[in-house]
Amino acid sequence: APAELTPAMTEGPYYTSGSPERASLLQEGMPGTVLVLSGLVLDEACNPVANAWLDFWQADANGVYDNAGYTLRGHLYTDANGFYQLETVVPGEYPGRTEHIHVKVQAPGGPVLTSQVYFPGVQANDGDRIYDPRNLVLVESRSDTKVTAQFNFIIKTP
Repeated sequence: APAELTPAMTEGPYYTSGSPERASLLQEGMPGTVLVLSGLVLDEACNPVANAWLDFWQADANGVYDNAGYTLRGHLYTDANGFYQLETVVPGEYPGRTEHIHVKVQAPGGPVLTSQVYFPGVQANDGDRIYDPRNLVLVESRSDTKVTAQFNFIIKTP
């Protein structure tokens, strides 16, 4: 049976196209807990999707988006095994929203999936009307300065 596709979610008002290609969104002096998010992009048969495009955008540790530039915005591509890794910070909450990271994912020539990922154990998850527990990252390790987490995206391919 085909695997369940990653749920699509709203793009929200803060998407900016044309983000720079980079696997690290960190900047010197940026406050917050470092987050290393990695995983696979897979098709419905759970085959890895090579060269899939992932475009990420998020609020900073204080819950503020950069709407003038590309701070905490960037895109990258999966390797031949469908693997991606992003270095960023754990996003902050802002009124009405829990901690989350927005993402667009696309297989070469395929449709674009717009979604969001969330963090387990965040009290604001229950009060967020967009939150979906199917999009919780798996936290592999956590310290005061760094979180390592994993999330696999399952997308439609051409």
